Amino acid sequence: MSSAVRFIHHFELLADRYDAVLCDVWGVVHNSIVAFPEASDALGRFRQKGGAVVLITNAPRPGEVVRRQLDRLGMPRASYDAIIASGDVTRAIVAARKGAIYHLGPERDLPIFEGLDVEFAPVERADFTVCTGLFHDDGETPEDYRDLLAAMRARNLFMLCANPDLVVERGDRLLYCAGALADLYGALGGEVLYAGKPYAPIYEDALAQAKSALGRDVQRDRVLAIGDSIRTDLKGARAFGLDCLFVTAGIHSEEFGGRETPDAAALAHAFREAEAVPTAITRRLVW
Repeated sequence: MSSAVRFIHHFELLADRYDAVLCDVWGVVHNSIVAFPEASDALGRFRQKGGAVVLITNAPRPGEVVRRQLDRLGMPRASYDAIIASGDVTRAIVAARKGAIYHLGPERDLPIFEGLDVEFAPVERADFTVCTGLFHDDGETPEDYRDLLAAMRARNLFMLCANPDLVVERGDRLLYCAGALADLYGALGGEVLYAGKPYAPIYEDALAQAKSALGRDVQRDRVLAIGDSIRTDLKGARAFGLDCLFVTAGIHSEEFGGRETPDAAALAHAFREAEAVPTAITRRLVW
């Protein structure tokens, strides 16, 4: 591993340094199809030692919907105290904004609007766009949306991106997320606001949940972020002043030479390019 970053096989070696963990979901505790029992066990053990665990995810849906998905995948609720999703941040922004919405995303993401007084409209009449993802992420790429995004740009529509992730794991595949569409829209000159990691509001909400779980204030130097994305988890944690345990067997695994044998030079190059270095590296979250 990189000489600049400590590689660990077990989270237990770091756990005593922290009072709270902000843990990513997709790629760290499950892959959309199955939950990772060792990750759930590690988080549960941290809680048993008195720590607080807040799951922090860029899922473009309310945290309660994420909780139900975790239940279906078999992740024990005893493994975490709370969930904060970018969908929660998005809802707050939508509630405060006036105008008709063009929803760019699949129907499964519609729960993000439940309970809100919103009007939906086509691109031609909308006042702004909420992007939650691709309509059919199992077979489309951002390039398939270039004409639609150009039409939005021609009307100067503001875009609220409900999921800044570029890709997500689904089993052994990587599928494009809303962040990839938002980046393309920004490249076309469109105005984009990203909810979720790596931006501060979701971390502020997560720290508030950790404080509630612990019943006391928690200092940032006693909070550890865990995640597998350089763009969102690592850079977001560092920008917010948090330590980060980086999981290599996630969305970047192929770039790093595989899930089991990550290449030290590839890791060092990626961190150098990102101008962000994790506190420690691990293959998977294991106690």
